[in-house]
Amino acid sequence: MKTGLALAILAAAPAHAQEFSLPAGCDAYLTIQSKSCSISHYFRCADDANGEQRRATLDEEGLTYVGRINQEAEWLESFHLRSAHTERLKSSVDPMSLSELIAKSVDTWDFTTGSAEIGDSRYVGMDRLTGEQVEIDGVTLLRTEYALTAYDAAGNVAWRSEGREFISPEWRMFIGGESSYITSDDQFDSDDTPVEFIFPGEPGFLSVNPKHGCGLQLSSYEVD
Repeated sequence: MKTGLALAILAAAPAHAQEFSLPAGCDAYLTIQSKSCSISHYFRCADDANGEQRRATLDEEGLTYVGRINQEAEWLESFHLRSAHTERLKSSVDPMSLSELIAKSVDTWDFTTGSAEIGDSRYVGMDRLTGEQVEIDGVTLLRTEYALTAYDAAGNVAWRSEGREFISPEWRMFIGGESSYITSDDQFDSDDTPVEFIFPGEPGFLSVNPKHGCGLQLSSYEVD
């Protein structure tokens, strides 16, 4: 994803639209309504290669995030609209690998992203399959546990996170779950567990209106 895609999405969405608009050449295949008063749309664009796909997430106030991953679910690029910064994968000492996670039940990773706005960030952590298979709204997912430490450009710990998520081997991606975050001056929990999986042609596909958990007081700290 280039930052231009996020801008194209914004430009494509008319005021007060009730359906999320994608740029030309992009096709969505899935919408997920989550517990955290968020709705995410998963799509692919004509210039994507090697199993790449994209996600756009909205809350009650509008678009918050646009990101791109590859077939191993590596974060290739993330655009955070609230903080107006973009991160792009810069280097990997130990790349994320969904294939390794599925084959060995554990995957470790250590990679660095670059950002013109906030500088380099290093992410070190692991994902582990718990052995649990979960069905939500007719979709079968595998449960994971993760632990992550994020470092700033100076090598200082910026924040830590741990929690339980899901993976879809079919869609080659992670799906959010229960997470805890710790920063130098804050600690909070979030629950992005999916509630509804909506497919093309079904009511609510590409909706811009999150439905679940809205109106709750959430921390303003943004990580994605």
